[in-house]
Amino acid sequence: MPSENACNHSIDNGIPRHIAIIMDGNGRWAQKRFMPRAVGHQAGVKAVRKIVEHCVREGVEVLTLFAFSSENWRRPPEEVSLLMELFMVTLQAEIDKLHQNNIRLRFIGDTSRFSEALQKKMSEGETQTRNNTALTVVIAVNYGGRWDLCQAFRTLNQKVLAGELKPQDIDENLVSRHLSTADLPEPDLFIRTGGEQRVSNFLLWQLAYTELYFTDTLWPDFDQTSLEEAILSFKGRQRRFGHTGEQVLGKAVTL
Repeated sequence: MPSENACNHSIDNGIPRHIAIIMDGNGRWAQKRFMPRAVGHQAGVKAVRKIVEHCVREGVEVLTLFAFSSENWRRPPEEVSLLMELFMVTLQAEIDKLHQNNIRLRFIGDTSRFSEALQKKMSEGETQTRNNTALTVVIAVNYGGRWDLCQAFRTLNQKVLAGELKPQDIDENLVSRHLSTADLPEPDLFIRTGGEQRVSNFLLWQLAYTELYFTDTLWPDFDQTSLEEAILSFKGRQRRFGHTGEQVLGKAVTL
């Protein structure tokens, strides 16, 4: 059976509670226009604003955005440096706006590799917005699904060695409670823009029962209409969580 966190249900109107997005295609968007990749990343920030605004209007509870993976350090150093600079500038510009709109900001990933100034700004953003309730925006930075599982397993192992746990106590629910998303519902809808059809080490455990949606649209062009199309696709799917279609249609499923 799926873990407790995996058994999410959409909001009564069919809107997913939690949407997770890999924002792919910024660089290609710029190259198609014969512009530097940096311009594409800047355009991508504007797209984020539109999607955040639309999620608030639709009543989505959590929006998780894959901003920088643990593999992205392999990119050219000048692009990584530019991304870090853009990240800092964006945080400085957006945190107050998020707070004014009752939006909570969260970060997941190994942030220790970032500069002290950037780590401080991220912490300040989380603290300032922690009591907001309109939407939780989770930014995955230096994040990898395998890293998330490893850090959970290390913590559980330490508890076993300390005598706080027995190995047989470890089950799916316990693992879920030690992931970086432990306080969040698992994603109902996963979206990847840019034409690639893979999850790229993103929320590997959490996506076990998530509906997947892939689009050729490059991230800077992904707007409210694009999101509506993804949600419409989600609404048309039958989520069975191991039950038969007849069970789902015939009665409410207790999970």
